[in-house]
Amino acid sequence: MNIALDSNGADLPPMPPEAPLEMPVQDFRRPPPKGPKAGFENWRVWLARLIAFGGTAALAVIGFLQMLTAFGDKPTPMQLMLLALFVPTFAWVGFSFCATIVGFLARVPKTPDIPGTARIAVVMPIYHEDATTSIGLLTALAEDLMREGMGERTEIFVLSDTRDPDIAVNETLAVSAAREMSPLPIWYRRRETNEDRKSGNIAEFLRRWGGNYDHMVVLDADSIMSGETIRALSARMEGAQDLALIQTMPVLVGGETIFARLTQFAGRVYGPMIARGVAAWSGNTGNFWGHNAIIRISAFAQCCGLPKLPGKPPFGGSILSHDFVEAAALCRAGWKVRLDYDLRGSYEGCPPTLLDMAARERRWAQGNLQHLGLIGMKGTRAISGAHFAIGVLAFLMSPIWLALILVGLVLSATVLLSTPEYFPNAYQLFPEWPVFDSLRMLWLFITAMALLLLPRFFALFRAWLRPLARNSGGPVHILASALFEIVLSALIAPVQMLTQTRQIYEILRGRDSGWKAQVRAGTVPPWHVVISRHWAHVALGVGTLIVLAEFSPRQLIWLSPILIGLILSPLTSRFSASPVFGRWTRMRGLLVTPEERDPPRVLSEAQAVMRKLPRRQLGNESILRLGKEPELLARHMALVPVPDERPAAERMDQITAGAKIANAGSQTEALGFLNPAEANALVSSRELLREWSQLPI
Repeated sequence: MNIALDSNGADLPPMPPEAPLEMPVQDFRRPPPKGPKAGFENWRVWLARLIAFGGTAALAVIGFLQMLTAFGDKPTPMQLMLLALFVPTFAWVGFSFCATIVGFLARVPKTPDIPGTARIAVVMPIYHEDATTSIGLLTALAEDLMREGMGERTEIFVLSDTRDPDIAVNETLAVSAAREMSPLPIWYRRRETNEDRKSGNIAEFLRRWGGNYDHMVVLDADSIMSGETIRALSARMEGAQDLALIQTMPVLVGGETIFARLTQFAGRVYGPMIARGVAAWSGNTGNFWGHNAIIRISAFAQCCGLPKLPGKPPFGGSILSHDFVEAAALCRAGWKVRLDYDLRGSYEGCPPTLLDMAARERRWAQGNLQHLGLIGMKGTRAISGAHFAIGVLAFLMSPIWLALILVGLVLSATVLLSTPEYFPNAYQLFPEWPVFDSLRMLWLFITAMALLLLPRFFALFRAWLRPLARNSGGPVHILASALFEIVLSALIAPVQMLTQTRQIYEILRGRDSGWKAQVRAGTVPPWHVVISRHWAHVALGVGTLIVLAEFSPRQLIWLSPILIGLILSPLTSRFSASPVFGRWTRMRGLLVTPEERDPPRVLSEAQAVMRKLPRRQLGNESILRLGKEPELLARHMALVPVPDERPAAERMDQITAGAKIANAGSQTEALGFLNPAEANALVSSRELLREWSQLPI
């Protein structure tokens, strides 16, 4: 249902009337709920899978045989260990190549020409975000949806899990101001608890309001889609009644630091070809990345009520990487999940620094390792299991790669420091020469590098044939940017290897990642932070350099990229986080994307809206403003839920906050008395706000 706005949106309640929807918690040990009859994939999908997975298996066998031959007939235990580590590493590189080149088999999705009637809820879960940015994006989207003729059937929801009372006030004031500008309803709900994090936030929304809507577009706090893309997604879903979820390929935008611009450029140039390959072999058993997707609400509610995993975190408790599990849950019930790689009006921000990326990857690593216990859930499709396995291996390959390097160094040291025994038997006529085919090893290394780099050059060549190169500054600039990206990525890779290895170690030791707000706009980390995070990397790089220079200088040729990356890691981490250097690269035409040169309309309008929204206030200043300006207090109170009717035992923070306010001499003194939980109770209660606002300033 769509409630009409008045002239300035001020009369809207925080949320529309509830429309409950049943969303049962699933038991993945039991058969899935009954869904549509699963159909067969077409021949293109099966051929893509044969090339992607069969090609990977073939390359793994070839690598195994060639490495074994290089070691001779009687490999040593250390050589066998090296072989056991080399094969999965070589196979992983081979899979990235094979799974990318199958993109030519992907079919271009079609948008049916039908009048759209589906009711759509655009939902943005937020947690300790910059409200001005998030609400600005949604307000611009509302205008875009109106231009696409979808205003009568689309509503926007801000679903907050924020616990910080100051940030919560920023949210309500931003939403209140946006309502006066938005042609569509913008609803706001802040949960009393953050049970099950983002997945629990979405689930509560569906259980209370989901019955009002047919489709749900899920956005992240820094992501957005154009109205045209949402209209196309909804039409595609209406045209296929067995389709439950369509994932788009978001384009990274807004990067200011070199690290962010590097990630942004790589995603823009290489991402479309990779996404096309994933779409080719996934077919109708695709994956979900948690945002920038459209979902059939009835199917999602039927299949995706997530249980808590048995045991304690990090492997038990709430499912962190819930999106993979939700996609698998839909597919096991017969619903189709698809990656539509062709839609370009889908955008998101990117981590600003290497340290911020590491913080995100810590949570992703834990979430993916949780999937080890879910791969065998009842009725899981084989390709869903492959998505789980790929996610796990994306993090496990770092410790495997590190172990491969260390075993190689130990093997080299053994050869250098030991004297070979040419006549192990007393009556042996001919000597036994040590076998190690260095030429064969060289060709294996060259092959691995080719498999790693060829997809990048294929994507670059593809960009030259399309407007992408012209819109990114021309063929010369895009080539220079690609070479710059390869060099900087090579410096970052060994640091990420060690960081992810440490993360896996922490998880296996039982350390939970917790739930921290994501950093969207980074700052240059001070030297003491950089050194504290990277001193071990530098020490390892320098130590290895000294040992190899003394005992095996030739090894430095092969390990120099890794050692340089480790030794320079503090410089790389600090200067890649600099917006100044980011602007320098843009001025030189490096790492430029079409969206920078010609920003999409929805992003340009979002920037204009953000300048009109209330500026973010830090600390208690956001709450104190409510006491100084009655209009702002009224705006905030309009978005606070109705009086809390929970039993007194469950709202002790409200009771103690009320007692402290009653004994305070001023608003400032009252805030000083309150602990964080009581301050949160204050901004969540209309009654407490009235009492507090009557105190002297």
